[in-house]
Amino acid sequence: MSLRSTLLASLAAAALALPALAESVIKVDDAYARSVGKSAKAGAAFMMIQNQGDTDDRLISASSDVAARVELHTHMIDENGVAKMVHVEEGFVIPAGEIRMLQRGGDHVMFMGLTAPFEQDAKVPVTLTFEQAGVVELEIPVDLERQDKGGHGSHSN
Repeated sequence: MSLRSTLLASLAAAALALPALAESVIKVDDAYARSVGKSAKAGAAFMMIQNQGDTDDRLISASSDVAARVELHTHMIDENGVAKMVHVEEGFVIPAGEIRMLQRGGDHVMFMGLTAPFEQDAKVPVTLTFEQAGVVELEIPVDLERQDKGGHGSHSN
């Protein structure tokens, strides 16, 4: 095998191993997505992300073809006591051996400019990208009836 062929084979093996690494180090549980009403232009996804690795990691982005834009968001209270959603450009740290909750009223994945309404029990394809672990691909179930704590369910941006 030539040096070029060996290099290409090594790169291909590394690229295929990256998602496997993410899935073995990063575990996502209890994920669900929702929007408010059939005419909603936005939706969100919530989940529990566990870093099973020995080093801190960071969720740096999310993507999906169900919306024009997908961002990592959180709620902040302004000086008037009003909760506002803000884009968290630096992403969310997931410390080694710990869990980061993405939940209503807090950190979440935001879908803006939905291409179609979220339907109960449908699946939303989402790709999460982590700084260390790489890519994790999910099929997140839509649950429009779930009543978790937090205020995100009333948002219809």
